[in-house]
Amino acid sequence: MLLKKLWRTMGLYKAQFISMIIMIAIGVGVFCGFNIEWTSIRDDTAKFFKETGFADYRIASKAGFTKQDEEKIKNIDGVDETSRYLAVNVSVESVSGTSLSLTVTENKKVSFFKIIEGEEYSADDEDGVWLSDKFAKENSLKVGDEIKLAYESFSFSGKIKGLIKAGEYLICVRDETQLMPDYKKFAFCYVSPAFFKKATGFEYYPQINVISSLEKNEFKDKVNSALEKTTLVYTKDEVTSYAQMKGEEEEGKTMGSILPVLFLAIAVLTMVTTMHRLTAKEKTQIGTLKALGFKDKRILRHYTSYAFTIGVIGSAIGIALGFALAYFIMNPNGSMGTYFDMPYWGLTIPWFGWVVIAGIIIVLTFIGFLSVKQMLKGTAADSLRPYTPKKMKKIALEKTPLWNKFSFGAKWNMRDIMRHKSRTLMSLIGIVGCMIIIVGSLGMRDTMDGFLNLYYDGAMNYNTKIFVSDEATKAQTDKIIEDYNGDSSGTVYVETGEKMIALDVYTLKNDSVRFPDKDDNFVTLKNDGAYICTRLATKFSLKAGDEIEVSPYGSDKKYTLKINGVIRSITENIVVTSDYANLLGIAFDIDSVYTKTEKDAVKFGNGVKSTQSKNDIIESFDTFTEIMNMMIVILVAAALVLGVVVLYNLGVMSYTERYREMATLKVVGFKDKKIGSLLIGQNLWVTLVGVVIGLPLGFFTLKILVDALATEYEMRAAISPLSCIISIALIFLTSLLVSFLVSKKNKKIDMVEALKAAE
Repeated sequence: MLLKKLWRTMGLYKAQFISMIIMIAIGVGVFCGFNIEWTSIRDDTAKFFKETGFADYRIASKAGFTKQDEEKIKNIDGVDETSRYLAVNVSVESVSGTSLSLTVTENKKVSFFKIIEGEEYSADDEDGVWLSDKFAKENSLKVGDEIKLAYESFSFSGKIKGLIKAGEYLICVRDETQLMPDYKKFAFCYVSPAFFKKATGFEYYPQINVISSLEKNEFKDKVNSALEKTTLVYTKDEVTSYAQMKGEEEEGKTMGSILPVLFLAIAVLTMVTTMHRLTAKEKTQIGTLKALGFKDKRILRHYTSYAFTIGVIGSAIGIALGFALAYFIMNPNGSMGTYFDMPYWGLTIPWFGWVVIAGIIIVLTFIGFLSVKQMLKGTAADSLRPYTPKKMKKIALEKTPLWNKFSFGAKWNMRDIMRHKSRTLMSLIGIVGCMIIIVGSLGMRDTMDGFLNLYYDGAMNYNTKIFVSDEATKAQTDKIIEDYNGDSSGTVYVETGEKMIALDVYTLKNDSVRFPDKDDNFVTLKNDGAYICTRLATKFSLKAGDEIEVSPYGSDKKYTLKINGVIRSITENIVVTSDYANLLGIAFDIDSVYTKTEKDAVKFGNGVKSTQSKNDIIESFDTFTEIMNMMIVILVAAALVLGVVVLYNLGVMSYTERYREMATLKVVGFKDKKIGSLLIGQNLWVTLVGVVIGLPLGFFTLKILVDALATEYEMRAAISPLSCIISIALIFLTSLLVSFLVSKKNKKIDMVEALKAAE
């Protein structure tokens, strides 16, 4: 019998049950979605890296390494595998305007690739090219086609023998200035050592890639001892593919610990109030069951099963929603598929996810248990009396002369708010939560727009970046600067505090590159000091006027740099002028020239290795902004749905609690429209307070998210007045919509039935 009553009662209060299920489903769905995403990133990339032999360490030297050098590294105790390795950017002459990172590895167990289509790799193949499958697809290339390549003064061609994916190029960007891959213009390919030697006539490997479980300091010491010199050693954490993958994983963890908590907290808190009001409305039914002889334990189990059922159904839908959300992000054609280039896209829910979901069901069941237990107190006769709201004392404002100046509606709503504090608080929490999510989401877009405008419309004050060949003479470099009226830079990798840092040395006569400070003002570089990026300033607790000691790799010399200021940068670096570097005696080679000349007008050869257009970089952001806009739409939509459900659910509760009061108003002559305006007015009051609280909390949440998710780009949290207006408008429109829907119920009030009930 009670089972039939369960379904009958759920049908009677279907609006409340459906709303609670939706809230739990959204909360669990957002929680599962974000946590499935980062867990899947971790597991899928780990599998891919292991399969392709992603190196743990890279030993670098411009002079290159001999086979004997590699043997010395291989003989180190704790080293598992080694391979001499080369990666150079080459132009694709057969596909205009494109380039590839041409890669050579001598050991298939280190920094290799996975064949998606085509022939097996052979180290002795002298004409085979194994090409990125995404580049091939974007440029209509296939296995068997001929591809022509150019590297500095060398031109050579090969036959595409396979389409591949490689762990080393999980995130295939040309350098740190490019946020998103653009496989139509830049990707990678692998060739055999035999191919490269035949094409260029020489053997050159500037890296030894190593698989080892040794700690960095121990590994470095052993390498330096084996090679009998100080070498540049960097870990996989300092490689773009691995570092940015870990960044995405950490971002997923952060998002999974902030937004889902907000959604779940709103859902659970609303559940507390809703279950209490629902059981209060069932008070007469509970008394009837007691009068018929049902034991308290059985009645308790029956009504507790409502909350349990809501928890189970809501969680089941939420799990499905979470997998759908994760799949939307984590699939080859999804947002992460445009960023990661890998063959594995499995979805994995973390173990603690099941624990949290089980915990949510237990908490919801316990909420139902406590709500019913309170109603079971007393005798059957006590339970048969209808629920009546508690009597209220006069509020403090009523004792002042100001009270009489308020309208009837204002007085009525203030008294109701004080009588039903828990319901009002839940409505307020729902509005504040929705406001936080919407402000945070729209603020992320404003923050990114500000970042792009600052760096790519302001700091990058050039059209083309020319990469100078490692083999270029000083005369050739000077000729490039003169011919293209360019500014120049060179990078020296230095060590400080056991951390590898790029020391960028600039010669800027045409203001081609500019450096923003924390207030978005551009700094003029002076010749008497260095400028340190925000991340390093924070890490080492440095400020203008302090000093930092650096030591270039491959040298025992140490240099003390005076810090002139702190700048914001997209790379972890220290910036100095060439005059200051020369004053200190720091040796550097120019590797880049910045010019207003368009990319197509730059001629290759004579020291020009390759070029990069500023427009190409900016175009790659279109994909990034599309992904970001999609995520913003999802978050805003979820927040609005949650807001509608919470406010409608609590609005119906408010209507139920004030049913007799509104019936009384109808009896004394109040029209439905007037009563509806009273309900709408109260909701707008609560909404206004929620907006006032939610707006600053939303910006605070945005700042936390930006600091946690975008540290590598040193963004500054920002939200535009338009986004604030849109956020406020969306919340008020949602509140008005819900209030209008609830106020229409006034027409269904049965005045006689409401007023004849026993007090």
